[in-house]
Amino acid sequence: MTKITLKNKSSIEQIEERFDNDVERFSNLESGQVATIDAPLTMELITRAALATTHPITKVLDIGCGAGNNTIKLLELSGIFDSVLVDLSENMLVRAKVRVLEAGARSVRTIKQDFRTLDVEPGSVDIILAAAVLHHLRDDQDWRRGFEKLYTLLRVGGSIWVTDLVSHDSPAIQEMMWARYGDYLVSVGGEAYRDKVFNYIEIEDSPRSLQYQLKLLKVVGFSQVEVLHKNGCFAAFGGIK
Repeated sequence: MTKITLKNKSSIEQIEERFDNDVERFSNLESGQVATIDAPLTMELITRAALATTHPITKVLDIGCGAGNNTIKLLELSGIFDSVLVDLSENMLVRAKVRVLEAGARSVRTIKQDFRTLDVEPGSVDIILAAAVLHHLRDDQDWRRGFEKLYTLLRVGGSIWVTDLVSHDSPAIQEMMWARYGDYLVSVGGEAYRDKVFNYIEIEDSPRSLQYQLKLLKVVGFSQVEVLHKNGCFAAFGGIK
């Protein structure tokens, strides 16, 4: 069996293909993604944190937007704003645009692109939502450049809010938390479901620890960072520029 390293993780094209075929699963506002522990709670927390910390909200960038759940939730809480939806999957963007317009967005721009090369005017965004996307970053340089890119897109006083899979710096704690996550997946869909999820995480994802990401937010320039929630291998957190 080939050992999975950062160099042979899934390509952008392979990630795009998987999500093109998974639109329905990401179109449920209540459950979000069942493979993610506390998905409804973390969606609630990041959108309420965005609303609490950022005024006014006129333009929201949702990277790895999927079917638009997080933007829709923020619209429910805050009212009208301009929405920029970014995803690798055209199928996701088509679904997200319809749903976000129906939820009351003033305008919706969709961009099929990797957020790291996004052509959006620097300093023009009030809020960035990043749900289950940053774990696709690879080595330290990639993580640094990705966070720097997001920082430059925000206006002063703007904020980024993240929910994502995270790793742990201690191998013993990583093993413990991974076993706990496995038990959760078995409770949702049995051992076959656990193995399926673990397999695509191994092939596709390269998460970093919560501490790593909080430090990196500070390094690239965010003046404040906040942890909203952590349960096992999942966390919700953010930063204010």
